[in-house]
Amino acid sequence: MTTTFRIITVCTGNICRSPMAEFMLAAAAAEAGLDVAVDSAGTTGWEVGEPIDPRAKAELARHGVPATGHTARKFNPSWFAERELILALDTDHYDALRALAPTPEAAAKVRMLRSFDPAVAAEKPDAQGIYDPWYGDAKDFEASWDLIAAAVPGILAHATAHGPARG
Repeated sequence: MTTTFRIITVCTGNICRSPMAEFMLAAAAAEAGLDVAVDSAGTTGWEVGEPIDPRAKAELARHGVPATGHTARKFNPSWFAERELILALDTDHYDALRALAPTPEAAAKVRMLRSFDPAVAAEKPDAQGIYDPWYGDAKDFEASWDLIAAAVPGILAHATAHGPARG
C-alpha cells in the first residue's frame, strides 16, 4: 500500500486552472516535505494534447513555480480508485465529476478546490468556483493564482491529516 496522498485537480480543458493548481500544490507539498502526488485533467477532451496556456505558465513563473512537461488530458473515471482527493476548480467540473463517480464513496472524494480556502469554506459549492481565465488577460490569471493559493495550505493540511500513512 502506498503512503503517497494522491490529488488530481480538474477544470474544463486542462490548460489553465487545473495545471496551475497542480503545479502550485506540487511545489508547496515538495517545499513542506510532504508525500503528496498531484496531477490534473479536464472534464472535456477539447484541449487534449495541448501544453499549459502560456499565460498560466507565465503567472506560475512570476511566482517561481516551474511548469514544464504538461500535456492536457481528459479525466478518466477509473482515476476515482487511484486518487484520495479530486479537486474541482468550478461548479460545472464539480457536478460533472460527481455524476461520473461510480459509487457514493467515490463521489465523496470530489471537493471544490476553494472549499479549503477559509474565506469561503463555509459556502456552498456554487460560491467556491474559480472562473475561467482563458477568456481574459494576465490579470485574470493573477486572480486564479490568488484564489488557488488561498486554498493550498488547507489542501495540504487535509492531505497530512487524511493520508494513507495516518491510518
